[in-house]
Amino acid sequence: MNSVFYNPNGIVNFSAQPSSVLPRSITSCKTARDLKQLHAVFIKTGQIQDPLTAAEVIRFCAFSSQRNIDYARAVFHQMPEPNCFCWNTILRVLAESNNEHHQSEALMLFRGMLCDGRVKPNRFTFPSVLKACARASRLREGKQVHGLIVKFGFDGDEFVISNLVRMYVMCAIMEDAYSLFCKSVVDFDGSCQMEVDKRRQDGNVVLWNIMIDGHVRLGDFRSARNLFDEMPQRSVVSWNVMISGYAQNGHFIEAINMFQEMQISNIDPNYVTLVSVLPAISRIGALELGKWIHLYAGKNKIDIDDVLGSALVDMYSKCGSIEKALQVFERLPKRNAITWNAIISAFAMHGRAEDAIDYFHLIEKAGVTPNDVTYIGILSACSHAGLVEEGRSFFSHMVKVVGLQPRIEHYGCMVDLLGRAGRLEEAEELIKNMPMAPDDVIWKALLGACKMHKNIEMGERVAEILMELAPHDSGSYVALSNMYASLGNWEAVAGVRMKMKGMDIRKDPGCSWVEIQGIIHEFLVEDDSHPRAKEIQAMLEEMSMKLRLNGYKPNTLEVFLNADEEHKARALQYHSEKIAVAFGLISTAPQYPLKIVKNLQNDSIILTMAHVHVWIIGNFSEANDHRLLHRTVEDRVVIVKIIRKSNGDASIMLNKIYQKENCVADF
Repeated sequence: MNSVFYNPNGIVNFSAQPSSVLPRSITSCKTARDLKQLHAVFIKTGQIQDPLTAAEVIRFCAFSSQRNIDYARAVFHQMPEPNCFCWNTILRVLAESNNEHHQSEALMLFRGMLCDGRVKPNRFTFPSVLKACARASRLREGKQVHGLIVKFGFDGDEFVISNLVRMYVMCAIMEDAYSLFCKSVVDFDGSCQMEVDKRRQDGNVVLWNIMIDGHVRLGDFRSARNLFDEMPQRSVVSWNVMISGYAQNGHFIEAINMFQEMQISNIDPNYVTLVSVLPAISRIGALELGKWIHLYAGKNKIDIDDVLGSALVDMYSKCGSIEKALQVFERLPKRNAITWNAIISAFAMHGRAEDAIDYFHLIEKAGVTPNDVTYIGILSACSHAGLVEEGRSFFSHMVKVVGLQPRIEHYGCMVDLLGRAGRLEEAEELIKNMPMAPDDVIWKALLGACKMHKNIEMGERVAEILMELAPHDSGSYVALSNMYASLGNWEAVAGVRMKMKGMDIRKDPGCSWVEIQGIIHEFLVEDDSHPRAKEIQAMLEEMSMKLRLNGYKPNTLEVFLNADEEHKARALQYHSEKIAVAFGLISTAPQYPLKIVKNLQNDSIILTMAHVHVWIIGNFSEANDHRLLHRTVEDRVVIVKIIRKSNGDASIMLNKIYQKENCVADF
């Protein structure tokens, strides 16, 4: 009997078995209308009774660009006797949805499958059910499924057990996960000493990776690294789990070190590796390594799509090379909201508010709808440039025209914008009228503005709120103490420090990095652990002497230390960034651009200079400065300023230049 069914390009006759040809025609559907027409033909001809055909319709509804889970569900429920393949398909569709309701529905459907009794689950049924348990955090149901796995005899199936371990890991039940892991990959001798079963080493890399990922999710990097080191065999996924885990949790040096170890081990980085390590490179300011990764992607034909392209834009901008970031953006074959957001944020970071605004308007011309992240970028640009009215206009446009509900990050940008402009009362009023409870980030922005504009009364009030919200965070105590110190109120300074001492709160030590010839060097305050410590010490003394000869007097008002002026000045001399600069000076030739990155309160800065003679000078505050690179020329002296944290503090470098053009504008 000939089978006739619809094809978007016309009617096609088939004399072969329907199930062998029909699924191919499904993939030719371009629109939801095409699929529904084809489905109608299947129903009319009876082809939909074929399990393979029905399953392909369900899968196409769920995973194609014409995604429609409701339609997939309807197709399944119209089947009189779905076989195991059809059950597994709809369970997978529901389990992999991002909607928790669908995951709960998958569990209810699985119960129905068991109660019906006509179809028994197989090894492909349980992974989808376990995924639904994990993603919906349904541990109780997960344990019940564990029992069914044993009952149906799949407790020796590596595919099923891997998914069972993953379920326990995602539910943070590491003890049960570890027990299953041990049963799968190790044997125990009479004294319970663990010995790796050599016969099964090669087949359990997935299980090892799941366990490592579980420890990373819980922030237990010591256990994760121990497991990683014990692995008999590692895949590229093993390396990616460690690199992304380190990078996402603020262990940037460890992420980069792991990436370099990966290369030494002759494991080729893939797309996921590059996307994972680039954020760490951005935070450390390792421009040379970032350039290498960019070249590696091109040489190995790794697709620079919206995600990798945006990561490269972010990396170049945070490493100080905004022009290179713009080049990457302009060369992207396709641009979407992710890539536009990246370049707008890059302009904002570099103080190029006009460019950020221009590119914001280009988004609409490109047919891309701005999203909430886009508005965070443009509001940040307005904040950094002091464009109060423009910022208000964009905020209003987001709400009234685009119809987006402001997130707490948008309110944070507006508080920052108003605070920097000195409109402290307006900023405080905005916080009071927010539809959600303000977090510590919002209040820190206002506290920084209070310090900047020396509003001690409001600063005290805001600091008290911060101390209640985050009682063990040193940032608010230090900011309040510095505010008192800048006004010469030493009694109040002593009171804050006594309170910190009583609560055992300590100021986080500064840490700075400098990249020299592709190698990242890390320095702490008063760090003398480097092999070239004596040379660094000599350079610090030379820098200090040249500063004094040029009339510099250290600003010791905000040195968080009970000591005389001489000791305070010495403390300033051994700041981590100054040690990093000294090391850079003894390690590079003249005119080599140094990039010093300092991590303070989870924020990064990059200090740059074209060095003939370089001096670091204390701290500086100015109302409109925030992560911006300024250059002004006074006679033959170039002043480079860049902000290092949200409260307006900055490190200043004086570089005596005989030719103005010697100053490296972009690197």
